[in-house]
Amino acid sequence: MPATAPKPVLLELLRCPEPHHAPLAYDREENALTCSECAKVFRVEDGIPVMLLDGATE
Repeated sequence: MPATAPKPVLLELLRCPEPHHAPLAYDREENALTCSECAKVFRVEDGIPVMLLDGATE
């Protein structure tokens, strides 16, 4: 089953939950968001980004 991407308007608003609040880039192949500053990767499940720092990978 193909991954469901977050809506474009949501992608424009989302920022990293770390104190620097850097923008995130969406990777369609990995179905994940990556922080442009700290490189943490947040998975996307059913089109919903999981923005928990405990669940992020680097």
